[in-house]
Amino acid sequence: MPVLEAKARAKLNLSLDVLCRREDGYHELRMVMQTVELCDTLRLETGTGEPLRMCSDLGFLPANEKNLAAAAALRLCEAVGADPKGVSIELKKSIPVCAGLAGGSADAAAVLRGLNCLLELGLPPERLAEVGGKVGSDVPYCVWGGTALAEGRGEVLTALPALPQCHVVLCKPPFSVSTPELFGRIDSVRIRCRPDTAGLIAALRRGDLAGVARRVYNVFEDVLPERRAGTVREVKNTLIQNGALGAGMSGTGPTVFGLFDSLEAARAAYELLRGRYQETFLTRTAGSEFA
Repeated sequence: MPVLEAKARAKLNLSLDVLCRREDGYHELRMVMQTVELCDTLRLETGTGEPLRMCSDLGFLPANEKNLAAAAALRLCEAVGADPKGVSIELKKSIPVCAGLAGGSADAAAVLRGLNCLLELGLPPERLAEVGGKVGSDVPYCVWGGTALAEGRGEVLTALPALPQCHVVLCKPPFSVSTPELFGRIDSVRIRCRPDTAGLIAALRRGDLAGVARRVYNVFEDVLPERRAGTVREVKNTLIQNGALGAGMSGTGPTVFGLFDSLEAARAAYELLRGRYQETFLTRTAGSEFA
């Protein structure tokens, strides 16, 4: 029976701006996204002769279509007229759950890429991204990975010059943040400070890591509940004080990341934060899945 191991890499929001609430109820977003090496691992198998099977090493995660990895397998089979019977997905999680790192979307994207290979479908990345858009707004980006501008709900993608490779420290405080609550909060306030997305993209075009890092910004940081905001600020300050070129929150949080041009400084910041927060990681930026 054909077997493939697929990597599902986490994403960061180098910038995140909410432009407006749309008539369809979604929000118009403008974000610069970046893949990192921190990843989940999926073991995909076809031809088992059994119904679609989904399992993970975290017992609280759904083992059915409510898991985006299984949903992606079903949507892909529907799109090409294939029978999902015989597909088995085993998921080993390393990306923190409910962290603003698109772990579930990354898993779904890895399933799409993996099954495209195992089933010998020959679909181009554009078609996989289109199918992924039916699973979740971040899935199209996660299909591609690398450095990209994401607009619309996040599904309108423009490839950008790669961020110069650097070291990244990720720290997820021990709480979750409600995405619907944050969108509700941002709808009720006037956003006074927005990311310099144009300047960030210009810095990418120059290959200017420090210029990108200086422009890292996420509007959701300004509408966090105060107790949560205090923790996010503390982690950001710790990263900056220990050599990060820039730091910010990813997605709707609560994970905070710092960009470092020095492995020594990144490791020192990692060790310091790891002593306070269990879910702290030292990783690197990564390129596109189709480079």
